[in-house]
Order: sequence, then C-alpha cells, then structure tokens
Amino acid sequence: MTPFGRILCAMITPFTPTGALDLDGAQRLADHLVTRGCDGLVLSGTTGESPTTTDAEKSALVTAVREAIGSRATIVAGVGTPDTAHTAALAREAEKAGADGLLVVAPYYSRPPQDAIEAHFLEIADATGLPLALYDIPARTGTRIEPDTLLRLAGHPSIVAVKDCSNDFLSAQKLISRTDLAYYAGCDEHNLALYAVGGAGCVSTVANVIPGQVRAVLDAFDAGDTSGAARLQHRVTPLIEAMMAKGLPGTVTAKALLAGLGLPAGPVRSPLRPADARTTAGLREAHELATRTGRTPVE
Repeated sequence: MTPFGRILCAMITPFTPTGALDLDGAQRLADHLVTRGCDGLVLSGTTGESPTTTDAEKSALVTAVREAIGSRATIVAGVGTPDTAHTAALAREAEKAGADGLLVVAPYYSRPPQDAIEAHFLEIADATGLPLALYDIPARTGTRIEPDTLLRLAGHPSIVAVKDCSNDFLSAQKLISRTDLAYYAGCDEHNLALYAVGGAGCVSTVANVIPGQVRAVLDAFDAGDTSGAARLQHRVTPLIEAMMAKGLPGTVTAKALLAGLGLPAGPVRSPLRPADARTTAGLREAHELATRTGRTPVE
C-alpha cells in the first residue's frame, strides 16, 4: 500500500537572497526532483522550514508546485501545528490549493496526553476529504504517538500512513503487521530496512540532492536484487550521516549542497543559520562519493 508513492522528497522551501518565498525556484526544484525519480513531494514539513513560513506562503507553495508537476507526482502538505483549530484551517487551505494528502505532526510544546493527541488527529482527519499521514517525531515534538494510539487511529478511513521518525523499529514492524497503515521511513538510514519489512517507502531529506540514488535503492529491492539494494544504500550512507547526523538540521545541509549544485535553495530563515565553509566542503565531498560511480538508471 503506497497511498502517496514510494519515493517522497521532504523538499526544502526555496527562498530568494533576501529571504522571500521563491515560487519560481520551488517550481524548478520540484520539476527536477520528479524528473529524477521522486513520485511524491512533501511540502512545508520539517525540511521545508514550516515553523518559519506563513500560512499564505504554505498555500502559495502548494499551488505553485501543483502547477509545475501536474499529476506526475503526489503533493503531501505539512499542516501540523500545536493548535488543533489552526491545523484544521491549514488542512482546508492545503486542500483548496491542490494537495493530495496532509502530513500532520503530533502537537508539540504543550505535550498533550495520548487521548488528547488522538482527538487532535481525529478532528484533522474529519476537517477535509484528504488522506492523512501522521508524523511521529518525538525528538522534535517532545511527544510520542504511542503504538496503541496509532492502532486506534488506524481505524479512521482518512488516516492512511505514518511518517516514522520514532527510532522504534520494533513498534514500526508490529504496526505494519497489524494495520493497513502505510509506513514511510522518515530517517534516511532506515529507508531500505523499513521497506524490507513491509514499509511503503520513504520521505527523504537526502533526496533533495540525490533523488535518483535514493530511488535506486528501493528499485533494486523490488527487482529482487537485495544485495544490490544493500550496496546502493551503503554507498549513500556517508552522505546521510553528513547531512543528518552531524549536529545541523537537514534543511541547512540540503540547502548548502543545493546551492553548490546550481539548484534553487537560497538562505535558511532564522533562527537557523547557514552551514559554514568547512561544513559545506565536507558535505560536497560526501555528495561526490555518493554519486561518483555514475548515474543511476532513473537519471
């Protein structure tokens, strides 16, 4: 079950040099990513700097990207906030703008108990006609969507997927086996592992800069070449580590690399700060290693 596709890129939000929303850049980047293997784009997620973009910018981004990619890929709009009413309003605006689905993170900061989290998601699920992917990322929200809560939420017809950043691989496997929820790896190091036990695919930050290589891993697995899939995953692991595990957010590292590749990116918004020259050089070296062997079949 892949309600939104297999290879979803958690797309950065391009800004102009002065920090304004760059809709032309967003369209060019979206087209680039879809042409090179992504069959879905997540907009205004963590990597898309959703905490620092306005409601109007979020809607405009969906509209612009929809215009650029048409029906070639799905658009999943991040609408999660700590406020249920605000989240529902963003969900309705995303639906009007042309999104195919919604990414809804657990309410953060207030740390509501599980019954309140469940009620929050149910209200959002009833707010539009779009399917939902629940975003479980307790390291950022401070609150886990507990497995029992997910089991109950799986009964709602509009709740169809989970973006899993829980780092609880055991619970993910159990929920895959006990529900019809489509599980997407939200941590790039888990892309192949989760897929191998029945996951639907990935929501990848690293796909901003190596979309074809990310897709090639799962394509090899689907073709029955499991050892080849492992080799391809190992090839990109140093870049995953450089982008996601060195202390900087993926937004910062992805934008540093995109700028060097001549693709739309622009600055990050405060309080984030750009990668320094030394970090950027290391990122470029890791990117070169990940792509050195030549183009993948989808490129």
